Order: sequence, then structure tokens, then C-alpha cells
Amino acid sequence: MSVVSKSFYKFFNLIWVALALLILGSCQKSNSINIGTPDFISDIKFDALGSTTPEVQIDKISEELYRIEIKYKLTDSLRQDDWKVSISPAFKPDFHWASHLTPESDNIIAQHVFRAPAMIMSDSQKQIVIIPDLNLVGKIPAAPWYMDLNALENKFTIGLSRSKVVEHVIFSRAAGMVIPPGDVAFGFYVMLNHDEESINDPWRKPLAFFWKKWFQPLYKDGQPVHGDLEPYVRHAYNWAFNSWKKNVWQEFEINGKKVGAPAFIVNVTQSPNYPGQVNEREFRSVWNQAWFSSLRSASGLYRYAKKKGDKMLLDKANLTKELALAFPQDKGLFPSVAATEMEEVKVDGQILARSKGWNTLFFGNSNRNPIANGGSAKDAPYHILDMSWTAYLMLIWNQELDHDERLVAYAKRYADRLLELQDTSGFFPAWLDAKTQAPLTQLSRSPETSMSVTFLMKLYEITKDSRYKAAATKSMDAVIKNIIPTGQWEDFETYWSCSRVLDSLLGKKIARNDAFKQNTLSMYWTAEALMTLYQATGDLHYLKKGRRVIDELLMYQATWQPPFIAIKALGGFGVMNSDGEWNDSRQSLFAELIARYGMVLREPEYVARGLSALRASFVMMYCPENPETKQQWEQVYPFFNEKDYGFMMENYGHEGETNAEGLGIGEFTIYDWGNGAAAEVYSKMVDKFGKDFVTFQ
Repeated sequence: MSVVSKSFYKFFNLIWVALALLILGSCQKSNSINIGTPDFISDIKFDALGSTTPEVQIDKISEELYRIEIKYKLTDSLRQDDWKVSISPAFKPDFHWASHLTPESDNIIAQHVFRAPAMIMSDSQKQIVIIPDLNLVGKIPAAPWYMDLNALENKFTIGLSRSKVVEHVIFSRAAGMVIPPGDVAFGFYVMLNHDEESINDPWRKPLAFFWKKWFQPLYKDGQPVHGDLEPYVRHAYNWAFNSWKKNVWQEFEINGKKVGAPAFIVNVTQSPNYPGQVNEREFRSVWNQAWFSSLRSASGLYRYAKKKGDKMLLDKANLTKELALAFPQDKGLFPSVAATEMEEVKVDGQILARSKGWNTLFFGNSNRNPIANGGSAKDAPYHILDMSWTAYLMLIWNQELDHDERLVAYAKRYADRLLELQDTSGFFPAWLDAKTQAPLTQLSRSPETSMSVTFLMKLYEITKDSRYKAAATKSMDAVIKNIIPTGQWEDFETYWSCSRVLDSLLGKKIARNDAFKQNTLSMYWTAEALMTLYQATGDLHYLKKGRRVIDELLMYQATWQPPFIAIKALGGFGVMNSDGEWNDSRQSLFAELIARYGMVLREPEYVARGLSALRASFVMMYCPENPETKQQWEQVYPFFNEKDYGFMMENYGHEGETNAEGLGIGEFTIYDWGNGAAAEVYSKMVDKFGKDFVTFQ
């Protein structure tokens, strides 16, 4: 080759390299988005979707809010496992929040848990919030949405991918996404805040945005259910005390005194219409525990029976009160479970679980704890939370329903023992050994303490004994200092219920998300304790902290109606940042407190959210008033009929999956964490606020 030829060849190669770099730079530029906020965001990049050129639209809604939409027009089906947008903050955040955990790089926040989907990062001066456009989510069933927050790499991700449940309930990407031909629109909002209010309460502005854009229009349209709620209450009580009475109502004697209550749990095999043999799901029992409280349900039954003049229901409510008083105290402490021995019987070749009857009665405690761990309740440790909740309900019964000094005396004996257990920092232990009453180490400094604050303040209100107020204030200060700033919402349900994922990280953050495994119950107890102290003292410090906590709790409330959820969802609650439920029964526990915050703050949004939670509490009930839910029940259990009206599973989509053919429907009712609990909060809110307040036509 001549010198000229070599020079030309070298020049030609340089031209091609330069051209290739130019083309590559052009491609990279076309797959990048700049919204002109370099102090907040360093870059926004998105993947190619096949070889299709997208249309990118950026709308500046305000100085704080941008909407980005990326549109494709596919002429043929496209196989692509993953497509995503990556957003990198331009600063180093010290606060991270997302609606679900993604502990490993392959994990994602699947659209199944898009209740109020958002991701947040902030430092002391700047905050970024990413919110998917819910008007577009789920429109293409073959292309599900997802999110991910990676605190270690300082990156938000939002995209499209199939998912699978890898643990209960953590999601990972799944291969096999095939997007059909047609328009593909993907959009999200970028919220940029730098005000002190947003830093102190990271969830307030996102919640207000969700409320105005999606929640309020559906609420005004009458969702999740509209009209009078009393028919649902009638179904619940007819189910428990009539059509299913044989298996639900338990009546027996303790020390010669008649007591009674609905069974802790019943399942579809106990339906009067079931064609097979009864097989009891768990040991037959009655609970007075933080979830399943027969005394709480009985207080609602009492309110309803008094209003209706129904002596039969009133007698049953009083039998349940007598049962609570019959739980034996030992140095003030008392168990939370009354149970029967169980046995296995063989019928027609089947091994079935059956109760041996109430003549085998024993007292114990919830088996959702680090010792029993789902096993026997007989030797389970005392749970301070359960005792404080039950003692508080005793005081409420005495104060609001029927004066009974036995209830106050019982609660006071417990309170005096409780004060002896408070540590120097203000916390109460979670559990005490059943025999020695020595504190266990697990959750010894947890937000479960907040329930004891509410109880002690109620006892102070009744007795005026300043010891109770002093202990409550000290406890609240400990929770404010140690729990609220870091979101360490760890309680018994977080680690010792069905969601056992990440249990080894008790007391530790998930590094990739810079977040603890969190549960909504401890948020509720804390928000209630703060409201109680504010109303008792007038100190705005408690109200401000309470609003922050109630706002974090509300990020688990469904703010829209997803197209992939076959039942009404608005206003219902999830459980934690590692579980899959919709419309969980805790919403009936939360409803009145949320509405009360609205009244105190004079914020209609909170009032409406509380009323939505109340109404969502009845959505899972099998009855003609819930046509979508009724259809789902009958697809799974075709033998259901009017004798089953009132049956109600505690939640929907528990395992992280749903479809229109009944996937996501369960098979049991917990009266005290379902229909009975929903009926209780209805009657309580009617008593406190009036029927017109709770009835939305």
C-alpha cells in the first residue's frame, strides 16, 4: 500500500470514528431529559424501547412540579424484559423513602403495591419526589409498571417489567414482557421542594397532590361505597349471631360465671352451605390482643344494641365484657388469649382439625412473638401492647358505654405494674416472660410503647394521678426522639406475622433503601398518642409531630382505583413496606383517628380520608351491596349464598397477586379484625359525630 493510500485509509478511519461518536452522542442525548433544574437533578435517562423513536413531552406545571411523558408508537409486538427511566439527584440525600422495600438490585416495587406510589429523597434543604402518572399505570396489562429507590447509588428508577413474588412479599423483575402493537405512553411527575415544611414532613405535599388529582374526584363520586353503611352492620351481626352462629358464637363458663364472644377465626369450611367437612384453620380461641380484640368488637355491638333496643345483642356484648374481666391477673399482668385444646380427627379419609371444647379452656398469649413464633399460645410471653390496649378499652367502656368500677380497678392494677417496667429512657418492654415476668430483649425500645402512652393518659384523665401522666410524657418523648426521625416503625407484626422477609435485620436499616422494615400499626399508635397528649396539654409540639406521623401512615392508603384491582380500593390500607395487602382491616382501626386529625387541623382532606377508610372497611364483605366483591367470592366459593352475607376476609391480594377470576380472595373471617371491627368503628363514629357525618350519599 502506498504512503498516500495509507494516509487516506487512516483519515477515512478517523472520519468513521468521529461519525460513530457523533451518532452515539446524539443517541445518548435523545435518551436524556433535561428539565433545567441542575441544583436538584443531575440527569434523567431512559432506555430504548426496541428501535422506536419516542416523543418526549415536558410540562412545567409550576416551579415545583414537572410532568414528563415518553410516548412510543409500536407497529408490531415487542419482546423486551425491561424498560426504565433513571433519575439521579444532584445532591447527596440523607433521607430516603419509598412505598416498598427493594433490598437487592433485582428487586422492584411492583405496581401491585401502588397505593400512593412515590419515592422521596432529600437533604436538609432540597427534596425530590417521583410520582408515576396513575392515569397511565396499568393501561397496558402486558406491560406492568414498577419503581425502585437505590440509596447506595443515589438513583430513582421507574419503568416497565413483569414481576414475581420472591418472598412474602418482595418482588423481583420477571422475564417475558411482550408489549402489543399500538401506543405506549409512560409518564411521571417530578416534585421539587426546598421549603422547611417539606423537609420536616416529607409526605404532606405528595399526599395533597394525590388527594387533589385522584383521591378527591373518586371520593366525590361515592367511592369506595356510598350511602348508608348500616346494612353492612346488620349483615355482620346477622352472620355472627344467626346464620353462622353455630361456629362463630362461643359461650362457656369461667369459675361458674357465664361468658361469651365470637371465635377468633372461622373459615369457609364452617359455612352452613359448605358441602364438605369442617376443618378449623387455627386453634379455637377468643383474643383480646392488638389485632384481634373481642372487647373492642363488643363495644361496637353494645353501642348498636343500645341504639336499636336489641336485648339479645346487648346481652352478648356484656358477656364479652365479663370474659375480659375473667382473664386472671398476676401482679397486674394478664393474658390475651382464652383457648381450647385441639385434636386431629379422621373423617372419610381426611385428617381434620377440631376443638376439644371449652371444658379444655386454658389462658395464654398471642403466638405472634419471637418465642412462640407461630407455635403454642399456652407458654407465649405477656405482651405489654396487648395489655395496654385491652386496659384502655376497659376505660373507654366504663367512660362511654356503661359505668363499671371493676373495669377501672382491673386497668389500674395493670397500670401500677406497668410503671415499674418503664426503663430510664422512657420505653416499655414489648414482652415479658410468662413465668418470671422478666422483660425480653426484642423490641425493648420500640413504638409499641406509644399504646401505653394513650392508656396511661386515659387513666390519668379518670384518676388525676400525676404518676400516669409523667410516665406517659416520658415515653412519648422517647418515641419522638428515637423513632420518628428515622422511621423505625418496628412492632410485633413487622417481624412475627406472615411477612417474615428480612427478619434478621431487626433494629437495622435495609442499606439499599436506607429504610427500616416498617409497619403501619406502630405509626397509628404513635399518631394517636401524640393527639392524646396534644388534646390533654394543648402543646402544639405534639400536634406537629402527630401530623407528620399520620402523613407517613397515609402513604399506605389507596389513593386511586387501579385497573388491575377487581374490587373497590379507594381509602383502603396496606400493612407494611414488605407486604401485599389491599383493603386491610386495620383501616377500621385508623378511620376515626384520621378524621379527628382533620377536625383538629381544620383540614377537610383528612376528614375525607378518615371517612374513606371507614367505608373501605366494609368493601371485602360478601353481600349484595358489594357487587364486585360478591362476584369475586362466588368465583372462588360457588356454594356461597345469602346465608353467608356478612362473611368478610381481612384483606385482598395478600400474597402479592390478583386477577379478575378470584385470585386475591382469601378463605377466612376474623370477626374481631374484619366485619365485627368494621361494625364497631361505624357505631363509634355515629355516636361521636352523628349519622349524617358518616353517611355519604
